[in-house]
Amino acid sequence: MIHSALAQSTTTPYRVTLTDPQGHTWHVDEPAAKGGQDSAPNPVQLLLSALGACTTVTLQMYADNKGIQIDHVEVHLQLNPEAGQNIIVRKIVLKGDFNEEQHKRLLKVAENCPIHKLLTSNIQIQTELLI
Repeated sequence: MIHSALAQSTTTPYRVTLTDPQGHTWHVDEPAAKGGQDSAPNPVQLLLSALGACTTVTLQMYADNKGIQIDHVEVHLQLNPEAGQNIIVRKIVLKGDFNEEQHKRLLKVAENCPIHKLLTSNIQIQTELLI
């Protein structure tokens, strides 16, 4: 499956409108300190939210499939690129009825969510400038 999104500038400085072929629309903006309006998540927050959403959905799907009761999933994510290393810290809080063995398996499942796999793989970006 090929995934796609379109990013387009707007008349508001540093605010970007994003769309996909299914008709969804969302936005990115920079904080006021960087000249934006802080009207939407910044690009790094958007990246982190993709990992958090994917982790949550992957855990829910696995639990549903295996009959494990998960009442709530919470994924806290942080990235501090100014520290000189690109390390994403992910802390997962699970609430539900599961044993220690299932808990260990759920951690492995989280590490296998598609966005986690993508971010830890050898990513290549092919860029072409069209005028």
